[in-house]
Amino acid sequence: MRKLPLLLCACALALSACASDKPHRKPPEAPWHPATAMLTKYVKNPDGSLTRAQMEAGLRADFDAADKNKTGCLDTDETRTINQERLAEDQSTASPLLDLTGRGCIDFPQFANTPRSLFDALDRDNNGVLTKYELRPWEPAPKKDDDSNAPRSGSHHARGGN
Repeated sequence: MRKLPLLLCACALALSACASDKPHRKPPEAPWHPATAMLTKYVKNPDGSLTRAQMEAGLRADFDAADKNKTGCLDTDETRTINQERLAEDQSTASPLLDLTGRGCIDFPQFANTPRSLFDALDRDNNGVLTKYELRPWEPAPKKDDDSNAPRSGSHHARGGN
């Protein structure tokens, strides 16, 4: 019986804490950075597509620019600089470079591994070209014309006659 008044007071206190004349503010949403941003920066085609060769050329240019010592391998300082840039640009989707071999540097195959893997995952038809719809799978693709497969008059599939 003695606990009932304490329980009622605790409930009243909890409810009064919830009551407020100010509307609750939602925290601002963080900008969304799709993982495909690491590939879309290499798109040069007017139709928005990306070929494997274009991606490889872009990756090679990025690697060569980052390799300040021109050793063919990114040292700790060069890797740190790239990781800081990636984090600033892509935030939550940044893919940091890690020396998984333990050699103390990152060579081109390690540097290109993540973009290559993403390219392979997105290239569903395995033709070596990512269309703008494969690069942006969250966007709706255009609807296909249903009449495109219908027989046309004058074709050998059309009925009717001679």
